Amino acid sequence: MTVRMLVERLAHGEGLELPEYKTAGSSGMDLHAAVEEEETIEPGGIALVPTGLKMAIPEGYEAQVRARSGLAIKHGICVLNGPGTVDSDYRGEVKVILANLGKEEFAVKRGDRIAQMVIMRVEKARIEEVDEVPETVRGEGGFGSSGR
Repeated sequence: MTVRMLVERLAHGEGLELPEYKTAGSSGMDLHAAVEEEETIEPGGIALVPTGLKMAIPEGYEAQVRARSGLAIKHGICVLNGPGTVDSDYRGEVKVILANLGKEEFAVKRGDRIAQMVIMRVEKARIEEVDEVPETVRGEGGFGSSGR
């Protein structure tokens, strides 16, 4: 299914690529850095990187902002709150929180592909308080209790 998504390019996003699917099987679209000058993220450092875009995500959907696997494996760069969520009613600039878990400085340059964005359908939950939740075979086992 294809949904219509409106994107506004901000002045500092001029000349950068809009998010797009690079292959027919891609689930994510690349987000690009709309930095004016190169920014360095020190090892252990965190940076809020602008994309130069505002988006109108359709009601009933969210945009999930995720790390790019190449940046993660080659440089230790991750989306700190990954996946980050852009709600359908948010109208500010989309920015990406990047963290450098690597051992070397990482330079973010204008136009770099810094993250990927996946559009996902969101279901709403109706919360109902009960005296006790139903039991399962697993029970309270967590954090590795179901196997390796």
